[in-house]
Amino acid sequence: MRVLVQRSSEASVLIDDKEKRDISFGLVVFVGFTDGDDISKITYLAKKIANLRIFPDEEGVMNKSLLDFGGSILSISQFTLYADCNKGNRPSYIKALGGDKASLLYDEFNKELSKYCEVVTGKFGSDMKVTINNMGPTTIMLER
Repeated sequence: MRVLVQRSSEASVLIDDKEKRDISFGLVVFVGFTDGDDISKITYLAKKIANLRIFPDEEGVMNKSLLDFGGSILSISQFTLYADCNKGNRPSYIKALGGDKASLLYDEFNKELSKYCEVVTGKFGSDMKVTINNMGPTTIMLER
């Protein structure tokens, strides 16, 4: 399981050029799944994301978590986190988990994240245009 976390002052997703969902402040989380991913990995990473100390304290030091600072999460399914470009210029996605299983894990991941804060989601398997105002920029890759 791979997760790319970006600290954001605002973010939105436009789904299939029709439906817009947004957050005003918090984290944008891109998540991809592979074989062997399960609820224990989901639980671990959801807790890690909620407690990741990447927000500024009173002195401007990244010392506060989303739980301390407040905000929401925009969660986006992202199978391309498992892109492999070692054999040429065209990425292979063979390590990415297939749609039905990945969709179930994505739902479980969002359910687990929602124990900590408001979660706004993209739509699994849809065409999504994501807009992010990345604060910092601060981008963290997590893997389990």
